[in-house]
Parts: sequence; C-alpha cells; structure tokens
Amino acid sequence: MQFDRYGQLKPKDAGDRRSEEQVDFPRICPFSPLAENEDELAARHFATAATCDPFLGRFDKAFVGHVEEGDFRSNGSSGGLLTWVAAELLRRGLVDAVAHVAETDGGNPLFRYTLSRSLEDLKAGAKSRYYPVELSEVLDKIRTTPGRYAVIGVPCFIKAVRLSCANDPMLNERIIFTLGLFCGHMKSARMAESFAWQMGTTIREVEHFDYRAKCVERPANWYRAQATLHNGDVVGRDWWHLADGDWGAGFFQNSACNFCDDVAAETADIAFGDAWAEPYAADGRGTNVVIVRSPELLGILDKGMAARRIFLSTVDAEFVVKTQASGLRQRREGLALRLTWLRFRLRPRKRVAAGIGGLTWRRRAIYRLRYEISAWSHRVFWFSRLLRRPQLYLAWAGIVSAFYQGFTYSRGPIGRVVDRITRSGADAD
Repeated sequence: MQFDRYGQLKPKDAGDRRSEEQVDFPRICPFSPLAENEDELAARHFATAATCDPFLGRFDKAFVGHVEEGDFRSNGSSGGLLTWVAAELLRRGLVDAVAHVAETDGGNPLFRYTLSRSLEDLKAGAKSRYYPVELSEVLDKIRTTPGRYAVIGVPCFIKAVRLSCANDPMLNERIIFTLGLFCGHMKSARMAESFAWQMGTTIREVEHFDYRAKCVERPANWYRAQATLHNGDVVGRDWWHLADGDWGAGFFQNSACNFCDDVAAETADIAFGDAWAEPYAADGRGTNVVIVRSPELLGILDKGMAARRIFLSTVDAEFVVKTQASGLRQRREGLALRLTWLRFRLRPRKRVAAGIGGLTWRRRAIYRLRYEISAWSHRVFWFSRLLRRPQLYLAWAGIVSAFYQGFTYSRGPIGRVVDRITRSGADAD
C-alpha cells in the first residue's frame, strides 16, 4: 500500500502481483463483491450467539462501563476497556503478541500497525488514531513468526483478517482473537495536517499527535486535538473550533466508507465503542459500550468484574444502538440512498437495499452534502497544499462547515431559512 496525493492508502502495483495473489485478492478484500459478507462470516464464527441484531450482528452479551484498576481509563480515549482486555490476553498467556496501531518513531507516517509483546508497549498504543494504516506488514510478521496473536482493528480491518484467515491456514492457526472498534468512518492523513495548520504549526514540526486529549472536567464528546512539537511545545484546539472539526460532515472521509454497512465490528470476537448516551457522554473520564461474541472473552470480563478490576453493567441491543444512532443512520438509511446514485451494474453488493424509503427532502440533502464534502475536501486541500496556501482550504472548509451545520442543526441564518422552508412544505402537505 502507498499514499496517494490525497493522503489515502491505495494498493501499489496491483497489476504486478503473482497470479495466485491475483486470485486471492478478491476473496480477502473486505469491499469485494466476491468476498463473504459480515452476516456470512458471523454465522460461521458465532453460530451459537444468543442474540442476532440487525444493527449489531450476532453477540452473546453487551455491557456499558469502564476500567477501575490502574491508568487504563485515564490513558485511553474512552473507558480503557479495549487496552485492558488486550493486556489480559497477554498477562494470561493466551496470546504472545497483540497487533495494534501505534505512533511511529520517525513521524512519517504518524502511525502504523505494530506488534506489542509487553504491557508497556501495548499501553503506549492506547487511544484512537484517525489516520490511514494498513495490515500487510504486520500480517507478514505473523506469518513468519510462530506464536499466538490478537489483532485490534476497525470493522473493515477485522473483516479483512477473517477473510485472510479463511484463505491462509497459517494466519488461521496463529490469529486467536480479534478485537474490534466501532467505526464512524476512516480519515485521510490530511486531517492531521489540517489540524496542525489550525494550531499554528505544520505536520513536519509534530512529534506526537493526540486526536482526543482527555480532560475529565469536560464531557467526553468535547474532543480536543493536541500536538507535541519537536521543540517540546504543546499546542491544541477543540475540534468544534476547527474549520473541519465536525466529524459528521465527513471532511477527509475515505470514499469506501460511503458504502460500508458495519458500525459495530460484527465479525470481531469482541467490539468496543464510546457510550454516546447520557449520563455517560457527559462523563469526561470516558465510558465504553462492549459487545461480546466470544465465550472465552466473556469469561475474562466476568472475572474482571468479580475482582472489581472493571465496572460493567449489562445492557440490551437497544441501548447500544442508541449510543451509535447517528453512525447507524449514516450506514443504513444513508447507504440505501447513496446506492441509488450509482448505476445498477456499479453498485457494490451490500446488506442494505438501494432505496429512498421515507426520507424527507432535508434528510436526503444532508446525505448529499456529506458525500460532496467528503469528495471535495480531498481536492481542495490538495490544491491548497500545492500552492502552499493553507488559508485557501481553511476558508473553504469554514464556509462549507457553517452551511452544513446551519442546514443540519438549524444554526444561524441558514438554519432559520431551512426551517422556514421545511415548515412551509409541511403546511402544504
């Protein structure tokens, strides 16, 4: 994989692959129409699951909670449970190493997949990384180094691991656990560059980048980006004060994410998300929702609760769906609409059927706005970067963001006009 001009990872020299690799690729790419979908993979791996939910997939139990012991919670973006479970796998000797995303030493790229064999290395890779990474290097290490492994990843990465294991006996034997992350969408490397611009620096000056610096006095969903520079200075800004800091608007979103229907890592043995529901969203210490599909991992959680090392409350599927409502709308009704924009022969094979359903004109316009913002943010940033004129992109992003927020959230004069039109339309009906 290599970075393109937009800061997205793309396959390199795909036409030069050996013939057997060309045959395998369509079966292991998570977006390939020839690959098994999430329902098919989950049915094979979690056949005895107690619950089968249309939004969350198959699972045995769901929880909301956090880690009580040590600094797992304070060092994580959320409740610290993902790193805690991975650490337990190492501590109990169930795996020899964990594949996860961590910072690089050189800073270019900022992050990449690595293998951690100690708790210290694992904890150094805690926190969310909204940055493009790829799995090929770490999977090659797993193939060449005997042992038992766990892999942490977003839904499409875990699906790719499942598909790779089905086509590679060595990986299938060595990858024992998969730990998934709930996902809204992936970002390009340019988002970090844009944030750096808006913090008064450049990405070349950044030594450490934290997308979600934690402050316990503020609600968990008040994101703050923070960068430590090579000279030791620390700079930061709240996401809401960044021109492109509205996550839902889709700035720098990978185009493939427009056609993904998995939010909850449905093929992972266990999956973790943020508890975006009150009273948890207001707790700046961070809280996880957890979906468990592996009896062995459920046993580890039960023992952790009994020892009061973690605090978990059992919840149902409805609660978990509530915490991820906006992402699920984007991946269900939004996806159904986006599929209608493609000619039939070009539509990817998804579990969501193409259709408008009962969407209002305003909702359809919101999905179109997100789609266009995602596409044009790459192009405008590239042009601005080429000219070395950051303000060109930032001015565009600020205007677009204001329009999107006014249209979506009824803020400012744009929102008032839209509300007036919407009410007029409703009265006419």
